[in-house]
Amino acid sequence: MTHPEERLAELGLAVPEVAKPVAAYVPAVRTGNLVLTSGQIPVRGGVPIFTGKVGDTVTSEQAVECAQQCTLNAIAAVKAEIGDLALVKRVVKVVVFVASTPDFTGQPQVANGASELLGKVFGNAGIHARSAVGVSALPLDVPVEVEIMVEV
Repeated sequence: MTHPEERLAELGLAVPEVAKPVAAYVPAVRTGNLVLTSGQIPVRGGVPIFTGKVGDTVTSEQAVECAQQCTLNAIAAVKAEIGDLALVKRVVKVVVFVASTPDFTGQPQVANGASELLGKVFGNAGIHARSAVGVSALPLDVPVEVEIMVEV
């Protein structure tokens, strides 16, 4: 089986540096055979890639890109906690928060940005339960936040 980081490289992606927390928390916590990440926002190099609300200043396509970046950041948090992504047995749960206008109902399609990336990186082990939730605002005015839970 191909290593998850090799799959990322095939997609033209790499595990980024772990995003620095914007408040009093840690990026990930391991308890038993589970690793839970804090909510990861779409930052690259410490800067949000988009800000605003989906359905207003952020397009659905940009929100999907945000979900993918959040997921890369969550993968980085998992790797920092366990050392090797090959230890991930299964992605158990994904929660995607989408800061959107009241009339926007495409949260599941935005969340697919996270789900599809996890499937490409972890194969069948990337198939997971998921929630996609619309919210009024997220930290730093980002449009998407993603948290994941993996079994190791």
